[in-house]
Amino acid sequence: MSQSPNYVGKVYLVGAGPGDPGLMTLKGKTLLEHADVVVYDALVSPAILGMISDRAEKINAGKRRGRHSKLQAETTQLLLAKAETNAVVVRLKGGDPFVFGRGGEEMEDLVKAGVSVEVVPGITSGIAAPAYAGIPVTHRGYSSSVTFVTGHEAAGKYRPQVNWQAIASGSETVVIYMGVHNLPQIIPQLMAGGLAPQTPIALIRWGTRPEQAELMGTLASIVEQVKITGFEAPAVAVIGRVVDLRNVLGFG
Repeated sequence: MSQSPNYVGKVYLVGAGPGDPGLMTLKGKTLLEHADVVVYDALVSPAILGMISDRAEKINAGKRRGRHSKLQAETTQLLLAKAETNAVVVRLKGGDPFVFGRGGEEMEDLVKAGVSVEVVPGITSGIAAPAYAGIPVTHRGYSSSVTFVTGHEAAGKYRPQVNWQAIASGSETVVIYMGVHNLPQIIPQLMAGGLAPQTPIALIRWGTRPEQAELMGTLASIVEQVKITGFEAPAVAVIGRVVDLRNVLGFG
């Protein structure tokens, strides 16, 4: 679709990565330095936000569990409005725009409206957070398959849309995004799919940031451990034998 004459600007869907500013792509950093407007998410780290040009307009459109600063439709309308009068509009999203970041939805709406859009991928937390914790998501001796899946609830209530039993039987490593609060519902389904109660699991909070923290356990123990420690999101969960490599690689 050609660009509508109503829009003078171009929208860049930029992945900010998981938080460590060293993991920001050069292309993404360059766009932040030249942007007229940056609309950013809640999980974008302060170090990444510090790369934005002082002359750019900065707008927080972040969404966190239970605290939605803007509805998705409002964010899209905001991007459309800014593209009418600004040449470089950056939609800055944590991780990668197309990995559980609603980037596909936003791009679809922008393209339909006739706005020129470009995607700049970012490193996703499902790979980076385990790596910083000393956990490879694949390893020839432990796992030749990995599944990335969202554990986030819908509309404030957990309504399973994922076939957890199929995932349990079909992948050697499972990485769950946004699933800490739903582990009590998810884990029984994984065990019903064949995963043993002693299967290792790691929860990694604020992956790649200075405040990164891990909680190690098993499927049988992790829910109680979360209650006892007060471990909270944002975090990813890594499930499978690769979790044991954390000790082998010297991170234990």
